[in-house]
Amino acid sequence: MTGDEAERVRARRYYDAFSATYEAHRDGRGRYHDLLDALEIEFAAPAVIGRDVLEVGSGTGLVLRALAPLARRAVGVDLSPGMLARARARGLEVVEGSASALPFADATFDVAVSFKTLPHVPELARALSEMARVVRPGGTLFVELYNPWSVRALIKRSFARRVGVNSERDVFTRFDDRAALERALPAGCSVDGVRGIRTITPIARALDLPIVGRILEKTERRLADTKLGAALGGLVVYRVLRTS
Repeated sequence: MTGDEAERVRARRYYDAFSATYEAHRDGRGRYHDLLDALEIEFAAPAVIGRDVLEVGSGTGLVLRALAPLARRAVGVDLSPGMLARARARGLEVVEGSASALPFADATFDVAVSFKTLPHVPELARALSEMARVVRPGGTLFVELYNPWSVRALIKRSFARRVGVNSERDVFTRFDDRAALERALPAGCSVDGVRGIRTITPIARALDLPIVGRILEKTERRLADTKLGAALGGLVVYRVLRTS
């Protein structure tokens, strides 16, 4: 077994265990994750309308469920059978596969999105190449990375959260800025827009506080498409055009 294969096995084991509790604070059960999902979905939505869409790392299908009614066709891919089972229970079209070896033919989709997934893929350039390969020329990629210059990155590097029986340190995690993304992008792809997410929220639970949470949410929305959001957001989504 190669190092990459071993890492995929490790990630599959981690996310299968995580699938049992993944939605404990999502889907109306916690404002933090719901805000993150909403900011991701809203950024991608204009490009998705009436298009064939792939979500790479679709998990239990929360984002895919929101994109599917907008799209002509929406498909998810994930390496975790546990996550996929929950997505299928929602009636979503999902398949098992790796971000670094997508199980689709060239030029199958108009749009490929990936949220909270590529930071856990060791071969970033390969995953981006795969996303570009399955998107038709003139299509769009939405690529979310963890920002190495954010407060969130400092916290993540210093403290490992428990995830069921596992710890966040049980899965590979990378932090990449725009320069790293542009180095990893395949030829014919270029960054066309940026949205920063979780720019000022100190801890996730702060968003559940009655007054503070509302103020933080409004501020996060105002900062998302500014230079400050792009520079300091804990998660940064890049809109990438495939021109050829």
